[in-house]
Amino acid sequence: MARAPFQVIVLPYGRVAEDKIEFAIFHRSDARFWQFISGGGEDEETLEQAAKREAWEEGGIPTHLRYHLLQTEATVPVYHFADHLLWPPNIYVIREHSFAVDCTGVQLVISTEHSEFVWLDYENALEKLKWDSNKTALWELNFRLNQNTLFL
Repeated sequence: MARAPFQVIVLPYGRVAEDKIEFAIFHRSDARFWQFISGGGEDEETLEQAAKREAWEEGGIPTHLRYHLLQTEATVPVYHFADHLLWPPNIYVIREHSFAVDCTGVQLVISTEHSEFVWLDYENALEKLKWDSNKTALWELNFRLNQNTLFL
């Protein structure tokens, strides 16, 4: 498998009451920070295929659920990825694409990549997350869920 030069993040969310939404964030087992599910594409995967695979591998999230591409994108310098040496030399940054998935009623099962996960409301999730790209995607998802515009 060859790692494709793009990154995805997946934001699992769930409705715990009519007017209450929580978000699952994950604590990396090899570092001391919280983030959403993340990873790179493999071979010829589409963005959505990569998001579904990563969510299944890291959180046990079923691939048949509906994934929503968010508008939030970020770029990450290639030196953060070991496989960058296999990519064309004119690639300096890769795009990170964000997806949301409704996990209401789904039992998450984490991989060894994470030591734990928690379900938090917007404010507490925002406070714990390390990466600005995760925070921006969380803001977009929370806003769209509250405005009922996720499905537009």
